[in-house]
Amino acid sequence: MTRDSTPSGSLTFGSLTFTSPASGAAVFDPSAEAARATAAILESTLHGTARGVVVDSPPGAGKSTLVVRAALELAAAGRPLMVIAQTNAQVDDLVLRLAEKEPDLPVGRLHSNDTDPYDKALDALEQVRKSAKPADLAGLPVVISTAAKWAHVKNVEPWEHAIVDEAYQMRSDALLAVAGLFQRALFVGDPGQLDPFSVVGAEQWAGLSYDPSASAVSTLLAHNPELPQHRLPVSWRLPASAAPLVSDAFYPYTRFRSGTDHGDRRLSFGVASDGSGPDRVLDEAAESGWGLLELPARHTPRTDPEAVLAVALVVRRMLDRGGVTVGERSPDPAPLTAERIAVGTAHRDQAAAIRAALAELGVTGVTVDTANRLQGREYDVTVVLHPLSGRPDATAFHLETGRLCVLASRHRHACVVVCRAGVAELLDEHPSTEPVQLGVTMKFPDGWEANHAVLSHLTEHRVSWTP
Repeated sequence: MTRDSTPSGSLTFGSLTFTSPASGAAVFDPSAEAARATAAILESTLHGTARGVVVDSPPGAGKSTLVVRAALELAAAGRPLMVIAQTNAQVDDLVLRLAEKEPDLPVGRLHSNDTDPYDKALDALEQVRKSAKPADLAGLPVVISTAAKWAHVKNVEPWEHAIVDEAYQMRSDALLAVAGLFQRALFVGDPGQLDPFSVVGAEQWAGLSYDPSASAVSTLLAHNPELPQHRLPVSWRLPASAAPLVSDAFYPYTRFRSGTDHGDRRLSFGVASDGSGPDRVLDEAAESGWGLLELPARHTPRTDPEAVLAVALVVRRMLDRGGVTVGERSPDPAPLTAERIAVGTAHRDQAAAIRAALAELGVTGVTVDTANRLQGREYDVTVVLHPLSGRPDATAFHLETGRLCVLASRHRHACVVVCRAGVAELLDEHPSTEPVQLGVTMKFPDGWEANHAVLSHLTEHRVSWTP
């Protein structure tokens, strides 16, 4: 952060400028900054000459909103558009959003030949044409499908424009498979999330410019460093209590701000605490936005029974105590229901064990899943089983920066982390020993550093508890 000479009292933070009230100018306006960034992105997309435009977005900055708006602007300009998403759920969500914003816009939903290839909610939309054959959707202003489906489209007239959603989660080989289908593209994604998934080892390509396991964006920029790059500067999901930590720990070179200020959102409980560990950590999370329920240090199986039960008890007490949220979306208090709570884990067997524990406690409706499946989703409160809790070692999987970033950035009000003591010592005993490979851009910050940063913050909100 550097101080500008004019106007007096202003501070430069990345590409953003904040001016103190004492100088007589307005303070940071998140809506104005977001609108300014969006306008620049749309200008590059609609009127620029580059074949590609890259947009980096922090969690909850409105990636889908930007994709929908850009699609509508391109359609209104009479430019045929294909949209590439990474999963069928993302495709269906974009179709529904487009239909909501522009009910009269014809949209094509290109799907597979599976027995249940799309969300049946699309059947109620007359303006949405669905087909497994690209020829049936020819001439429509917007056609949307997954990267996997687009890869099978051959011998068609290229679209003038494409929008690639979640571009950092798309492998470069998937981009290569569809690159011939469009002339220009807008790439929108979150660089801090999980890297593209591959079931095949790719060490033999490490460091090469055509590494097929690298993200589409990193490969694109490696070959085209001159492409325009933009970023969305505001997270509308993360509260003011969370944005600074997530920004510093996972986005040190592209920092962002929360769209809300301290006090704009509140979480409270109608039933007083019973003094137990789960209740005390809930009170801490309601007050500060973060809570760490720390169990005694111990090496445990991956599905640590005590940690699993602790997570389930936190959720049970959250519901029993009648949680209520207040925020900028509505002036009226809203009950914290099971549907607005999520539990995040590193492994599927941990998620299964927590689901079973919640069922035994009579809890239904709460989302329990791994970081991979929670990516892109949003809840009022999240409960996280720390990836390194009870482990005897710190593997590359558990130290992956994107995994912790996803788990720590799904909430609008508060996040409670359940973890056994000793993680800081574990990190110090297992420094990164990954081999250095020539030509490979080092990911920064690495998982070891990000874990230390998050843990250091969480210890300020620690509640020690022995079940």
